[in-house]
Amino acid sequence: MAGLAAAALAVAPVRAQTADAGRAWARAGTQGDFVIRDFRFTSGEMLPELTLHYTTLGTPRKDARGIVRNAVMVLHGTGGSGRSFLSPTYAGNLFGPGQLLDSSRFYIVLPDGIGHGGSSKPSDGLRAKFPGYGYDDMVVAQYRLLTEHLGVNHLRL
Repeated sequence: MAGLAAAALAVAPVRAQTADAGRAWARAGTQGDFVIRDFRFTSGEMLPELTLHYTTLGTPRKDARGIVRNAVMVLHGTGGSGRSFLSPTYAGNLFGPGQLLDSSRFYIVLPDGIGHGGSSKPSDGLRAKFPGYGYDDMVVAQYRLLTEHLGVNHLRL
């Protein structure tokens, strides 16, 4: 029993550090909204204002020609939002020091797709009158977020 208690005490600081790291990632980044006026969907329908919510990590670094060379965009799946990547499970293994997408080296853009998170969606009020949308519309909207709002015209692969 004493061995079990000692093991629990030894693990407690690690669990506390993990919890602290998780809270830090949950607060990480800069959040913003980009409003696209008169957005025309591929269906031909138009929305007077389409809002794309996003979170960024890191700092954009431009070359001598003014092109951002360190931008990476990470897209969420069919549910959730870009901020779902800020859980300790993802963020600590992706964006931390020395990790694959170290936020001290890369400018990371985590957008919420149309219909998700803080971006425009049917449940905002239009419900069934919200324009029909698909991946083509999401690609166009995210391209405009990058180029017109964040000044990024080149992504790293």
